[in-house]
Amino acid sequence: MHLLRGAIQHYDWGDVDFIPTLTGEPASGEPCAELWFGTHHRAPSKVFIDGTWTELSKVTGDLDILVKVLAAARPLSLQTHPTRSQAARGFARENEAHLALDDPARLYRDPHDKPEMLIALTHFEALCGFRPVEESLTDLSSYGWRHEAAVLEIQGIENYLRWCFEADTMPHMDACPAWLRSLAEAYPNDKALRVAPLLHYVVLQPMQAIALHAGNVHAYLKGAAVEVMSSSDNVVRAGFTSKHIDVAELLSVADFTPVDRPVQSPTTRGVVSVYESPVDELVIERIDVDGRHDIPVANCHRIVLCTTGVVNELTAGHAAIVPPGEHNTLEGHGTVFVCAGTR
Repeated sequence: MHLLRGAIQHYDWGDVDFIPTLTGEPASGEPCAELWFGTHHRAPSKVFIDGTWTELSKVTGDLDILVKVLAAARPLSLQTHPTRSQAARGFARENEAHLALDDPARLYRDPHDKPEMLIALTHFEALCGFRPVEESLTDLSSYGWRHEAAVLEIQGIENYLRWCFEADTMPHMDACPAWLRSLAEAYPNDKALRVAPLLHYVVLQPMQAIALHAGNVHAYLKGAAVEVMSSSDNVVRAGFTSKHIDVAELLSVADFTPVDRPVQSPTTRGVVSVYESPVDELVIERIDVDGRHDIPVANCHRIVLCTTGVVNELTAGHAAIVPPGEHNTLEGHGTVFVCAGTR
């Protein structure tokens, strides 16, 4: 294993304390939203090898996987991510339009899809995937949103969203649940407020997870988690943000198929817990190390992230890279996530 130095992203929705506390660094008062481990050009990691810190991609090439620690003090945007073919077309289109990669209006910063897995480290609240229409109709009616219910029943999910983003008025929030009223307090004039009740509101306990396929419309509301995804930063937003939004593009890439039960718990055998990934190319295991545990040889690079305790001299909030073909033994007491991208 070779130690990694991650890169912190200071987005305005980030928590001031969680990531500094996790890593043992002093808090600066600046929001620390995400800690990235990978080779993505926006925030590449460095690796300690042969006695010096070197940019990770110079040692590994471009990795297919990106591992993050996310800490949200307030809601993130209503968003989705493209399929591989949608990403390739969008990236080419914005290149032809001569949009710089760091242009705030840029949606496609690379030609890759972004399936992702989120695993809670704390109590974590999120909106994730569309609910069956019948469930949404019941709730909209209970809020007194009778016109919204009629539009959804007659026109279906996709056209309901089109109507929401074209509406000139805002709904009454008095009879809405606390989570939705809180979202309205943060974004009082946001047209996405009518969309939120169509999504599953989920509360994850630590180590529960949600898997997000391409097109899954979601918004993270509050909490800290590990995110494992393909190495991409393509995000299409339509609300709950000060960043650039593109409703038409979100509607063109979103998957409106209802999701039954988005929350999952891992399958556990001994100290190893395996999460059901959104795609075969992402492999995520949690290992609760108590002494020694061998991890088998693999034909790809793996990122090992420690979240509690001390394992192989890794402390919480720190990560290492395991090269292909190398056998390793985990030693210590704590929890690590072993993450691989095999695309």
